[in-house]
Amino acid sequence: MPAFSPLELTAKKCVPCEGGVPKYSLAEAQAQLAPLSGWTLVHNGERIRKQWVVKNFLAAMAFFNDVARIAEEEQHHPDLHLEGYRNVAIEIWTHAIGGLSENDFILAAKIDRLPIKIRA
Repeated sequence: MPAFSPLELTAKKCVPCEGGVPKYSLAEAQAQLAPLSGWTLVHNGERIRKQWVVKNFLAAMAFFNDVARIAEEEQHHPDLHLEGYRNVAIEIWTHAIGGLSENDFILAAKIDRLPIKIRA
């Protein structure tokens, strides 16, 4: 399976998944992750995660609101983590298959296009 560029991924839409779709192999996940900046494989290669340190609590909440808007548009919902009021992390995987699918990388690429106020 060829890896898509971030631009190609953002042009796609998430497809509803109720299971029955094979999850990405570790090699497929690593290949698709390569063009995405800052995302890492976690949970034995079954999820992707990215972390940021934002300017302040309000910057974290604004970012999460933007992520929520995209997640609703795509009908694909990530786990959002906020620790220490400005340490932000997002984990994405396809819950219905217990692993990674193309939807996860589409959502990650769209999240990467959002504005975020990083700690200076």
